[in-house]
Amino acid sequence: MKSSSSKKKLIGYFGFPRRDILRDVRDRVGFDVPLVDLDVDHGAPDSGVLPVTTCRIITNIIDNAMNFRGRLAVVVAAVGEGKCDRGRHVSFLLGNMGFEVVESRFPPEEFENRELVFSTGHAPLADKIERIMETVVDPSPQRNMPGPCEPTHGFWGVPPHDFRVLELFPPTTHVYGWTRCVEAGRPGDMELECRVGEGVPTVFFTQSFCAKQDIARYLAEKYGGLAIDCHREINDSILAKVEAFIRLS
Repeated sequence: MKSSSSKKKLIGYFGFPRRDILRDVRDRVGFDVPLVDLDVDHGAPDSGVLPVTTCRIITNIIDNAMNFRGRLAVVVAAVGEGKCDRGRHVSFLLGNMGFEVVESRFPPEEFENRELVFSTGHAPLADKIERIMETVVDPSPQRNMPGPCEPTHGFWGVPPHDFRVLELFPPTTHVYGWTRCVEAGRPGDMELECRVGEGVPTVFFTQSFCAKQDIARYLAEKYGGLAIDCHREINDSILAKVEAFIRLS
């Protein structure tokens, strides 16, 4: 029997762990224990563990883990091609700092073929991306699903640290890149990650110092899109560039 103190605990995860590993951890720790996505901004103070040149999302993982220290029963770490090499590095660091870490690699033979409802739906971009990321934990059908739309614009990349940039896009924006791979249940599928709509004006977004900048810049040049990288918070210059691109395209 799980102790009542388990209610005070958390299960942390980052990236897109395999569903069976996440389910096994929840079965062991307790399905009543809340899950927390360590990738996102939870207002944690700067832990000072990583260099300032580290990708903001990777920094979030460490800062959040240190902030929740004492409450994290376990961290489920996506460390395969579906994340990045720094996912492996973070897993190593957290393990050496005393956290229990369960690593997850998502092999291609376990890729899913889930319907792209949110990536191609008519709804505010921030809402669509939030709901896509919720499918990592709960892939069951959701209520109030958006209807499909023809794309007027595209957003390629991972969920940004600062969601303000997403507010600039119209609800007819299609989601591409790693975020679309998440909805499809295919993290690490490079072919899908690099697929964008022909003729769709697309912003290729990465956090500064992210390895995906290489692909983003290549795709932006190939398809005539706008490559944007941002470290930590979105500044006015970046917002102005994105807004101008959207209005003029």
